[in-house]
Amino acid sequence: MTLKEQVFAQAALLAGQLEGSRLEMLDVLCTASVASLTARLRPGLTPEDCKADFVAAASLYALAALNEVGDTDRLEEISAGDLTLRKSSADAAANCLRNQAEIMIVPYLKDRFSFRGV
Repeated sequence: MTLKEQVFAQAALLAGQLEGSRLEMLDVLCTASVASLTARLRPGLTPEDCKADFVAAASLYALAALNEVGDTDRLEEISAGDLTLRKSSADAAANCLRNQAEIMIVPYLKDRFSFRGV
């Protein structure tokens, strides 16, 4: 199984029930996620050097992107008396997934800094 297939398998497992175009979109986003993270690795590191963290982070990045792509039918605003509901500009679930991915992969990235303990 290739690295991209492993990322897709994990992302599909985490996503739950996806069908048709959403599943195809997840496949494309996994490919992009693997390429993007590979390019951000520190010099001399390969995805295989940090495989478990790499696969987990790439799948979370893909899920975050899937959560934002093609989601045009969300609530924009509705008011009832003193209560107003509106769509936030940044999707909280996608941001949470992206932050968790970043926490996992940051020790291996050339463009980030992380504390390792004292």
